[in-house]
Amino acid sequence: MKKMLAMLLAMAMLLVVFAGCGKNDSTKSDAAVFKIGGCGPLTGGAAIYGNAVKNGAQIAVDEVNALGGIQLELRYEDDAHDAEKSVNGYNTLKDWGMQIFLGSVTSTPCVATSAESSADNIFCLTPSASSTDVLGGVQNPLTGTIDVERKANTFQMCFMDPNQGTASAQYISEKKLGTKIAIIYKNDDVYSTGIYNSFMTKAKELGLNVVSTTTFTEDTQNDFSVQIADAKDNGADLIFLPMYYTPASLILRQSNDIGYKPAFFGVDGMDGILTIEGFDTSLAEGVMLLTPFNADSTDEKTQSFVKKYQEQYKDVPNQFAADAYDCIYAIYNALVKSNATPDMDASALCEALKTAFTASDFTYSGLTGENMTWDASGAVTKEPKGMVIQNGAYVGMD
Repeated sequence: MKKMLAMLLAMAMLLVVFAGCGKNDSTKSDAAVFKIGGCGPLTGGAAIYGNAVKNGAQIAVDEVNALGGIQLELRYEDDAHDAEKSVNGYNTLKDWGMQIFLGSVTSTPCVATSAESSADNIFCLTPSASSTDVLGGVQNPLTGTIDVERKANTFQMCFMDPNQGTASAQYISEKKLGTKIAIIYKNDDVYSTGIYNSFMTKAKELGLNVVSTTTFTEDTQNDFSVQIADAKDNGADLIFLPMYYTPASLILRQSNDIGYKPAFFGVDGMDGILTIEGFDTSLAEGVMLLTPFNADSTDEKTQSFVKKYQEQYKDVPNQFAADAYDCIYAIYNALVKSNATPDMDASALCEALKTAFTASDFTYSGLTGENMTWDASGAVTKEPKGMVIQNGAYVGMD
């Protein structure tokens, strides 16, 4: 009898130990960390953006975790710059237990996934999807109508498309960068058309002389001979390129091939053009763009980030990496401000973060701006910086 009692007691103790171990592991994986997810093009033609965002966010996550307080876990899904794949990635992240969403990296996919996260009331802060339709509630600059209702859960770290277009027109006018301006934009892409629309509205207000406006689509972005010829025939001395770096690189090469060398002015999607495999970077010499980040800046915060990025990923970070880094720290600050805990469900956490981000006393200073703020529109307030490419590097123009 004594032996049997001893055996039963030993078995009971083992069961308690195993049950305790299982409970601790579950608590650590499910409740001890905030789960942050994102979708982006980790493969394909826009992969330079997606991988930069993923890498920049991971550096910030590692730094936050090293502080020893709030702990974060980051997971990214590849969407190959495709809206349907991005929604599939979002659903995978939701099944994983995502509590906070970094949105999709590029605009068209993020219009789709921000609608999903809005329906689920999961807080979304995208580093780089700049379309007004990502946020919703923004008037079309040409029609004055609101085409997409405000998604109250969604915020942006990047400049919104109208802000980029307006700021670009303002900058070209103030610096007297061109007397005759041509515009080439992608008319089946919300990012490109959004910037074009606001640029034209501001250009008319400022009296800029736009002499050529031509378009292209996803299916026609391999040959720009017609668009370049139209700009040249109309005497354009500056071409505005509201687009991503891949088609822009072809425009630079094909313009050079016919001996046409106007000034070129781009937007944040041009960041990354110097890292295209096989691209002659000398063709980008003198290209100007507005961007909130310069990897060559000498301030301590930027230099620390650039050093870590180069050590870990053997590359120089672009604006997209910096925006993602700032996203993580802005979220971290909001978590602290709202006294949020990892055991909160995603919807309750969304309400806490929305309140924190839109509070009048909430500001964040990071790699891409000082004293950044957000209001109920979800748009960020920060100052763009004029950059020009010189000797294969971005140099401040101001």
